[in-house]
Amino acid sequence: MPERYVVAKADEIPLGESKAVTVANREIAIFNLGGEYFALLNRCPHEGGPLCKGRRTALFESKRPGTFVTSRPGEILRCPWHGWEFDIRTGRSYIDPEKVRTRAYDVTVEPGERVAEGPYTAETYPVSRDENYIVVEI
Repeated sequence: MPERYVVAKADEIPLGESKAVTVANREIAIFNLGGEYFALLNRCPHEGGPLCKGRRTALFESKRPGTFVTSRPGEILRCPWHGWEFDIRTGRSYIDPEKVRTRAYDVTVEPGERVAEGPYTAETYPVSRDENYIVVEI
């Protein structure tokens, strides 16, 4: 089971914005797309550019030269260094979708009460008394 980390309050990342956080020695970019949150490794696979600083744009599609249609505004991310494009929802690239991607992470938004309640468990060890000595077993 993957470990879970609380990284921010939901209102710390406004609509259309992003925030870089460090989790388990990884820098991760959290994106707010219309109230949905997505997380990508904050490193372009090309040369390591910080993806959270990239420009967000729409998806442009064309069925023939000279015409295009836009969709998914703000969901396509361009690396700020060399312009490689990634789908914020999946981490897949538009350079080579089958081979190039950045790591995407699952994100949930949970009420504070649920996060505070756990499930936390403390590691316990058997303790016994042997005459005048307390003995802990590890």
